[in-house]
Amino acid sequence: SHEGAMDSMWILLCGALVMFMHAGFAMLETGCCRAKNAQNVLMKNMVNVCVGTLGWWICGWAFAYGSAGDPAGGFIGIHEFAGSGFLTFKDGEIVPLEPNQRQSKALSWFFQWAFCTAGATIVSGGVAERVKSPSYALFALFMAGFLYPVIVAWTWGGGWLSKFQDVGLMDFAGSGVVHLCGGTSALAGTVVLGPRTGRWEKPDDFEPHNLPLVVLGTFALWFGWYGFNPGSTLAMHDAQAGALAAQVAMNTTLSAATGGITVFLMRYKMLHKYDVGGLCNGILAGLVSITAGCGNVEAHSAFFIGLIGASVYQGASMALVKLRVDDPVDAVPVHGACGIWGCFAAALFDWGEGMNHYHGWKGWECVKNADETGCMQGAAGKGLLAQFVSVLCIVLWSGTFATAAFVALKKTGLLRVSVEVEAEGIDKVSHSPSKAYQLGANSNPYQVSA
Repeated sequence: SHEGAMDSMWILLCGALVMFMHAGFAMLETGCCRAKNAQNVLMKNMVNVCVGTLGWWICGWAFAYGSAGDPAGGFIGIHEFAGSGFLTFKDGEIVPLEPNQRQSKALSWFFQWAFCTAGATIVSGGVAERVKSPSYALFALFMAGFLYPVIVAWTWGGGWLSKFQDVGLMDFAGSGVVHLCGGTSALAGTVVLGPRTGRWEKPDDFEPHNLPLVVLGTFALWFGWYGFNPGSTLAMHDAQAGALAAQVAMNTTLSAATGGITVFLMRYKMLHKYDVGGLCNGILAGLVSITAGCGNVEAHSAFFIGLIGASVYQGASMALVKLRVDDPVDAVPVHGACGIWGCFAAALFDWGEGMNHYHGWKGWECVKNADETGCMQGAAGKGLLAQFVSVLCIVLWSGTFATAAFVALKKTGLLRVSVEVEAEGIDKVSHSPSKAYQLGANSNPYQVSA
């Protein structure tokens, strides 16, 4: 059908945009780390996508969506492992779609795969420059194949959190499901690993080595977010869907810009100097903050969500330094703290009339009574409670299993590189060629001269 073709083109395009965010993650993380580990960071991001893809194909999709919106016990999917059942064979022909079905399962698999691997990549930044690459690959496989899919099953997969309080978790594109899960797992990883050697004794040695890469990565992520958020309409077959996607894009843009300029001004007030890295992370903080509520808030609300999200990010970033938690790219403040704020903001700024009406997943319409006779009264309070319970469950689930995985790797001695390798640089010890940069015939590849 024409409608099915429009939906498919839209979701394929947006899925490709989300996949391109990996280029942004790779550039941002590489620029934030030291030059002597640049090649290792790049490799880790690429391996994350590859092993994450295999984990999602083997069992991730099945655990998340494999029970067609009715996970076993509201908890986990139990069908369609390794893509089984995606196609129907009948009378010598292959039937890709069921009657009256507009979108194939392969289409949904592709779009949700991009989200899954993006969530796993968030952890990479928090453990950068001291984690062993094979160990991180094992964790990425575990996260894409089990840790993240179970959260999806509870929420987007039709599980118990999607029905909680008759309104369910409102997370349009993943402030909680993707970013909070990734941010919490990153916190577990960086705490179990411990700080990079010398991080707090010689802090100037750990400044970002390449700000052009940080800025390039930020713009790539912002660009990809237009697949992440507007693409989560999951449809483009009528004017209503198009209008919602446009509203989502407008909200996303306003929150990103507001978050960026707010952190930039905060840092200037504190440092009396321009902080480009702070500007970049402020933009990302605004993007994460609006991701849950981009489909149920007005534009002026998006401005305030980005404004508050910038303060949440800055406060969380300073708290990590105070607690001496070494997060090379500020993954925890950006994705974890702002992911929490984004979930609450989706309920607090919902565009329903007053506090009685609540729209949430209904978009342009209010949440109705069970008999569909009118708008549910008091639904806003139910929505806020659903957000609170969902945030708590996501943090507990991802924090518990990520910590268990990292502790298990640490106990076996497989988690962290040696102090000698840290000092020498992982690129020089473990990579061929040993230089990420060739700056000149006689130049030191790990020092950039003015």
